[in-house]
Amino acid sequence: MKIQTDKIILLVGMMGSGKTSVGRRLAQKLGLPFVDADLEIEKAAGLSLIEVLKCFGLDEYRAGEARVMKRLLNGKSCVLASGGGAFVCEQTRALAKDNALTVWLKADVDLLCKRTAGRQRRPFLDGFDVNLKNRIEAYIEEESPYYSTADIIVESKDEQVSDTVSRVVAAIDDFLAKEV
Repeated sequence: MKIQTDKIILLVGMMGSGKTSVGRRLAQKLGLPFVDADLEIEKAAGLSLIEVLKCFGLDEYRAGEARVMKRLLNGKSCVLASGGGAFVCEQTRALAKDNALTVWLKADVDLLCKRTAGRQRRPFLDGFDVNLKNRIEAYIEEESPYYSTADIIVESKDEQVSDTVSRVVAAIDDFLAKEV
């Protein structure tokens, strides 16, 4: 593998964009550890994401998420899949700018709906099955300006995960070649 960086590779994007599935395969391909920020939040809280939201509310959920992201972004090189809204936090974006190579897995609303419909463990879509597309469109409108500040943008398509991983690797290679 050509990629030579000591930075964290941070995958950002909407829920359902493929951060976890692409991240696992990317980490394996690069010989790096994989870290899922949502799982780290659950470990830190001792609760599921849905339980954290129900017990503590959105503000405390986001504050806890920011603390976990700060710890992870100050950690060792890895492939890190962020939570869907984590990159909205200014502190997280600033830390990512200093310590990570950020990759936005950009997906269209139809693909996001297909990937998230009927899924458990999607706390921000809980109860939105009827108007799922409207809810996801609202999230895209709110969060895309933050995602667009990522170092690299890769279209997440309805394809094999390995194909997306190959495109991410190529995009990272191109980005790093321009940095030199």
